[in-house]
Amino acid sequence: MLGQMMDMPLLVSSILRHAARHFGETEVVSRRVEGNLHRYTYAHCEQRSRQLASALQKAGITDGDRVATIAWNGYRHLELYYGVGGMGAVIHTINPRLHPEQIAWILNHAEDRIVAFDITFLPLIEAVAPRCPNVKRWLAMIDPDRQPAGSKVPGMANYEEFLAGGDTAWRWPSFDENTAVALCYTSGTTGNPKGALYSHRSTVLHAYAAALPDAMAASARDAILPVVPMFHVNAWGIPFTGPLVGAKLVLPGPQMDGKSLYELFEAEGVSFAAGVPTVWLGLLNHIEGNQLRFSSLNRTVIGGSACPPAMIQAFREKYGVDVIHAWGMTEMSPLGTLSRLQNKHLSLPPESQRKLLEKQGHTVFGVDMKIVDDTGNELPWDGRTYGNLLVRGPWVITNYFKSEDEDPLQYDSEGQGWFPTGDVATIDEDGFMHITDRSKDVIKSGGEWISSIELENLAIAHPAVANAAVIGVAHPKWDERPLLIVAKKPGAEVTAADILAIYEGRIAKWWTPDDVQFVDAIPLGATGKILKTKLREQFKDYRLPTA
Repeated sequence: MLGQMMDMPLLVSSILRHAARHFGETEVVSRRVEGNLHRYTYAHCEQRSRQLASALQKAGITDGDRVATIAWNGYRHLELYYGVGGMGAVIHTINPRLHPEQIAWILNHAEDRIVAFDITFLPLIEAVAPRCPNVKRWLAMIDPDRQPAGSKVPGMANYEEFLAGGDTAWRWPSFDENTAVALCYTSGTTGNPKGALYSHRSTVLHAYAAALPDAMAASARDAILPVVPMFHVNAWGIPFTGPLVGAKLVLPGPQMDGKSLYELFEAEGVSFAAGVPTVWLGLLNHIEGNQLRFSSLNRTVIGGSACPPAMIQAFREKYGVDVIHAWGMTEMSPLGTLSRLQNKHLSLPPESQRKLLEKQGHTVFGVDMKIVDDTGNELPWDGRTYGNLLVRGPWVITNYFKSEDEDPLQYDSEGQGWFPTGDVATIDEDGFMHITDRSKDVIKSGGEWISSIELENLAIAHPAVANAAVIGVAHPKWDERPLLIVAKKPGAEVTAADILAIYEGRIAKWWTPDDVQFVDAIPLGATGKILKTKLREQFKDYRLPTA
C-alpha cells in the first residue's frame, strides 16, 4: 500500500522558488570583481536564474549537458547554480587554483559546453581555451561596459548580455529528483581528478541536513558568509542551505584576506561563516594584530582539514565565537560529521567538553559510518582503536563520473556498500569520530601508528609557528619516524629544541618527532590542504640524526 501524499520531486529549483516566495525581500550581498558591493533579493535572484535557464535553453543546452564555472563566490555564480541545475542541466564548478593543464583535462573529461568565468580569470581562460574544443561559449561574468576587448578566446560573450536574451516568463520544469544536478572533481593530488556527480535529491537532502540544529543550525535569523569557495564542493552546500531557511547570504568575491573578510563581517552583520583553517589563520592574525573584536559573528564551521585546537580555543575564549569542527569530503557532498555537544555532555567539566569539540564530531541523519581493519572487520567504538573509516548514505557517491565500470565501494556481509574515505579514525562510545590521519599519511613506527595530525596541531599552538606538517621518514630500526617541518611567523626566533619542548607531557614520548626542519612556507594545495606529497619529495634524501 502506498501513502496518499502529493508527489513533489526534491529539486534545487524548489529551494530558490521557496526563498523567493517566502523570503523574497531577504538580501544576497556580493562583493563583485568590479570592486563594489552588489545587493539584491531572493526574489530578484530567482527571476534572473529563470531568465538564465531560458537563455541557456535557447543556446542549445539541454538535459544533462554540463555548464562549467570558474568563479568566486558571487551573485552571478549563485544564479548559475540554480539556472543550470533548475533547467535539468549539470552545474560543474572548477577550482581555478588547479594547474591550467589539469583544468583543461577536467573541462574535456566533463565535456562542458559552456564555461562562465569571473574576468579575473581571463588569463587562465586564454591558457586553457585552445585545449578545449568542445566548449562552444565562454561567458565573461562582468558588466558589459567593463568587458575587455580583443580577447583571443573563441566564442567569448558577456554573461549579462547572454542572460538578457532569456525569457523572464520562463518557468521551472519538473522532472525526476534523481536527475544529476552538480559535478565536482576531487583536487587530484595523485593522478587525474575524479568527478563526483550529485543528484537533485541528494543535494536537497544535504541542504536539509546542514540546517539541522546539531549541524550548522542555519536559520532565517542568520547572515551567512561562506568563505569556503563555491568551487570547493559547492561551498559545503551553503548556497542551497541559505535560501532553504531564508538566511541572508553574504558572498565575499575575490577579496579573501583577513582585513577584507573582517570588514564584510562587520558591515553586513554576519553571524555565521564557514571555511578552511588556512583562511581563518589570516583572519585571526588580522584581528589580533589590530586589537579588533567581532560584533555579530557567533559561530563558524571549520573543516576541509583538521582544525588546530589552538584555533578553536582562540575563537572561543578570545572572541566568543563558537567553532563547529566538521569533516566531510567531495564524495559526500561533503557533509559527514559536525562536533556539537549532546545533552549528556552539558554537565561535563569544560576541559572534557573541549576535548569532545576538538573531534570531527557526530554524524547527522543521512550518514552512517564505521571503522574497520585492513581485512574489513568492524572495530569497536571505544575512542582508542584506530581503523579505516567507511561511510554510506543518500548523499554519498556510489562511483565516480564516467567510471561506472569501476566500483570503489566495500561490501559487508549483508551486501551493503560502504565508501572508503581514505581516513584513519577512532569513534568513541557516544559516536564522536576523530580523524587521526589520512591512510597514506599515517606514520608506522615499529609497527605502531603515530598521528601526524595530532603532532601538527600541537606544533601550530607554539606562538612562533605559522604552519607545520609532519611526515614519516625512513629509519633503519623503526621503519619510519616523524619529521616535523615548520614555517615560522615573520620575525620569529625559535629553535628546534624550543618547538619540541611543546610535546613534553602531552604525548607518548616515543611519538615525539626525531627532528625539526624549518622552511619558508608549507606547500598548500588548491583547497588549502597541506601537500605532503611535495614535502616527501623535498625531503626524500633527508636522513634523521637518530638514523
